[in-house]
Amino acid sequence: MYDKMAEEEIGHRDALLDLHRKKFGEFLPLIRRQDVKGFVARRPIWLNRPLGIDAVRTFAAEMEFETARFYRRAADTAQDQATRDLLTRLAAAEDKHEKLAQELGEKISPGARRAEDETARRMFVLQYVQPGLAGLMDGSVSTLAPLFAAAFATHNTWATFLVGLAAAVGAGISMGFAEALSDDGSLTGRGAPVVRGAVCGVMTAVGGLGHALPYLIPHFYAATALAFAVVALELIAISWIRTHYMDTPFLQAAFQVVIGGALVFAAGILIGSS
Repeated sequence: MYDKMAEEEIGHRDALLDLHRKKFGEFLPLIRRQDVKGFVARRPIWLNRPLGIDAVRTFAAEMEFETARFYRRAADTAQDQATRDLLTRLAAAEDKHEKLAQELGEKISPGARRAEDETARRMFVLQYVQPGLAGLMDGSVSTLAPLFAAAFATHNTWATFLVGLAAAVGAGISMGFAEALSDDGSLTGRGAPVVRGAVCGVMTAVGGLGHALPYLIPHFYAATALAFAVVALELIAISWIRTHYMDTPFLQAAFQVVIGGALVFAAGILIGSS
């Protein structure tokens, strides 16, 4: 099925090239994915391995959905009738491919899955889970170094809490703006940038505040021990979310998150103890 879809995609490319040659000649300007406003830069497929059959189907369906939406938005702005007609036909073809990918999932899964539920879940992941997960990971990991550096440098719980609070709030604001400005959602359907930015920013702040709040306890070693436990819970939560929504094996997700957290954590302790 995917081989057949690939052959049709080659036909789409040829149709676009033929129309371009008729309009502008043989010269093809270099236009990369990142040059197109609002188009998502996808994670390279080799970084997502190992991939199960269901994960492949989900990945393909998301690509077809985004591409169909892109063609429709482009057709709406096209002034040339031939270009608009071609883009509309290509959008319809991508819709067909999305349905084929969903049908493949239904064949390998127990029971029929309704298309509406699949679309709703996919959009929920795109609009809320992905920005929220990115924020939680950044807040939980990136704020470890300044927090524990301050803790081991001062042994002052209140000063450490203020550093953690500042790091969490600052990271939340930064990540919120970065997510909102990276994609306006008009072409990809990832939702309103304000909503995605708010989700990402809030989850970043939550991730950073989680291990800063224990330092409200006036006893340094008790606060530090509790902060260690909170960090472990945060990493477990991140691994669970990646497993539940991103089809990443739990042990693999936990290993990747723990490695990153351990490196940042060690950096903070070494700097604070020096």
